[in-house]
Amino acid sequence: KQWYQRRVAITAGDNVLEKNFIKQGSTFKVKVGDKECDVMKGFRMYITTKLPNPVYTPEISARTSIIDFTVTQKGLEDQLLGRVILTEKAELESERNKLMEEVNANKKRMQDLEDNLLKRLTETQGSLVEDEDLIVVLQVTKKTAQDVSEKLSIAAETEIKINTAREEYRPVATRGSILYFLIVSMSMVNNMYQTSLRQFLIEFDLSLARSDKSPITAKRIKFIISYLTFAVFKYTVRGLYEEDRFLFTLLLALNIDLNSGRLRMEEFQTFFKGGAALDLNSVEPKPKKWIMDMTWLNLVQLSKLTRFSQIMGQVTRNDKAWKAWFDTDAPEENDIPDYKFNADEAFSKLLLIRSWCPDRIIPQARHYVNASVGKKFTEAVILNYPILYEESNARCPLICFLSMGSDPTESIKNFAKKKKKVPTATLR
Repeated sequence: KQWYQRRVAITAGDNVLEKNFIKQGSTFKVKVGDKECDVMKGFRMYITTKLPNPVYTPEISARTSIIDFTVTQKGLEDQLLGRVILTEKAELESERNKLMEEVNANKKRMQDLEDNLLKRLTETQGSLVEDEDLIVVLQVTKKTAQDVSEKLSIAAETEIKINTAREEYRPVATRGSILYFLIVSMSMVNNMYQTSLRQFLIEFDLSLARSDKSPITAKRIKFIISYLTFAVFKYTVRGLYEEDRFLFTLLLALNIDLNSGRLRMEEFQTFFKGGAALDLNSVEPKPKKWIMDMTWLNLVQLSKLTRFSQIMGQVTRNDKAWKAWFDTDAPEENDIPDYKFNADEAFSKLLLIRSWCPDRIIPQARHYVNASVGKKFTEAVILNYPILYEESNARCPLICFLSMGSDPTESIKNFAKKKKKVPTATLR
């Protein structure tokens, strides 16, 4: 039924899209369904959709102008960079905007001069050298063109200097863009995890305002990134179910390391896919029966990484030590045969644990998160009523999902008394 209604709606609008207007006297009409409607002068029809990646037929695409306003990671990064510069270096952003206006004005002036000159040339009758007015126009155009060219040249040099200064703050914008798209991707885990760009921008601006100040640009950038990452982490985790919180934390660490280059894409893919795409009959036979088929396929895939290129041979030659390690209760806490991992190789160790012991991924992943972004990211986020109160307003209510047996009524009442407010919490 819904498909039929959509089909009828599209068919009814065909005449509008095709501009099949009927002229009656001095007015135009269009047939929509079984009714004739007047067409106003300058009529435009705009249709919007909330679908994240809509697909239209070639016929619709040919009859309409489709504008995609979807924000991209690079586009958002540029927007966030503008916000950072506006906060940290307002005079620089003002100078850049003024420069862009001057450049556009000068380019328009050049275009107007060229158009005027072409017009005079086409309208001139007889010999061009005898037209004094045209000669004057040529001289003025030449002089003005030289002046404009000099201004554009100076503007180009100034723009390079300004952009160089702006690029210092690029890491802040990059981190912000990574965080936002990670938050948005959580909706694939649970459709309830929806976060708008406006929500994120509020947290982004608050981080700029609340992070530690420093006259040294490099230190200031470090302070902003550190505060922003943890602030957004707390804000997001607070709205996730307990079972999904560590998933978000792990993805946060992985995305940050991917962007910084500490983690390569092939390592990232090996962690998530393992040897699932391999066929046991098309790889080297496993040396011992105690090794599970899936484990061997994982090791085959792992051996494609430089760090573990010899692992298949090592397991074959030293299978007793590997079996003894594998049989321990917490393999990630024991010495691994043939390998020594430094503190900065927590992810490499995670890859090995993931290949051998999928049930021990979470404990080792916590070690990795500790080494990557810090221990505070693995600790529980405590609900803070003062912070919640600061973030809320009359148009932004707070909705809490309570687990069985939870009753925050007294806590809310006590906080309301401190703020001398009347509590309006409703428990259902």
